[in-house]
Amino acid sequence: MRILADQRIRALFSRIGICIGVFISLSAVMSISLGAKAQLLGIFLISLCTAAAILTFCSIYFREQDKILEDAAAQIKDYIAGDLDARIACDGEGELYHLFHQINSLAAILNAQAENELRSKEFLKGTIADISHQLKTPLAALNIYNGILQGEADGLPVIQEFTSLSEQELDRIETLVQSLLKITKLDAGTILLNKTQEDIADIMGNIRQHFSFRIRQEQKEIHLEGDAACIFACDRIWLTEALENIVKNALDHTQAGDSIQIKWRQLVSMLQITVRDNGSGIHPEDLYHIFKRFYRSRFSKDTKGIGLGLPLAKSIIEMHGGTVGVDSEWGRGTVFVINFLIPTKL
Repeated sequence: MRILADQRIRALFSRIGICIGVFISLSAVMSISLGAKAQLLGIFLISLCTAAAILTFCSIYFREQDKILEDAAAQIKDYIAGDLDARIACDGEGELYHLFHQINSLAAILNAQAENELRSKEFLKGTIADISHQLKTPLAALNIYNGILQGEADGLPVIQEFTSLSEQELDRIETLVQSLLKITKLDAGTILLNKTQEDIADIMGNIRQHFSFRIRQEQKEIHLEGDAACIFACDRIWLTEALENIVKNALDHTQAGDSIQIKWRQLVSMLQITVRDNGSGIHPEDLYHIFKRFYRSRFSKDTKGIGLGLPLAKSIIEMHGGTVGVDSEWGRGTVFVINFLIPTKL
């Protein structure tokens, strides 16, 4: 039997066997040398002693097993808490120690995988930096060349038209490259948030200022409404990036005369931000896909988007421990609701 491979179990069975053997031997002796009444009393006393001995041995065994399991659980908790060198002692024999050995092997495998993942992230981080540097240089050169062509195109409407289109496409390429680099860094886990206490009203004001030229050109409006003293611990640069992507999405799907309303309110344990527009809305077929990368709706007339703004915003919001949801009515408008939990001291 495999259970007998454990030395402690063998010792327990041996002690129980000895107790039973002693009980049988003493019972046989008393049945020969004592009378009937004395035999009953003697056997009763021997039975009590034997039962007490067996219970004592079992109690000792289970206390030892409980101590072994407690030590094993403590090592597992230490490993989960971050002590990657924590291991369970498995210097005995039997199924329990075989299980401990398998757990230790699993911990070693997880450590190796974590090290490989760390190396992969470092490699990816370096690769992203190289790609960023290599792409910025030719894009900057192309923008310069295109600007020179525009300066030389006075009186040449065809060339002016094509250089204008070329500038738009170069801007799209640059936006695509920057978005890809950002979202890849997020995936690689190479971004560390630098959280500070920030005034949400000030962030919203800067976002409206960022789009001020565009809303004047497109005859749209951005309305801000929220608590004047609303402070939130966040990485200002990355949170602004996320909110700007959501506002840009609203601008892309509204027409001249439409408006975008940004509201925020701070509750006891939550900060809520809503971005509402009265634009074209989102078709019901698209609601469950808008946060997928490169997703383009067959119902959308937008030809400028690249399908990375909303996925990037969602990743940044989730890095801040928040959630983002969307509700929309086709042809009537869309509202994005962002919730951030605020830790409270109990």
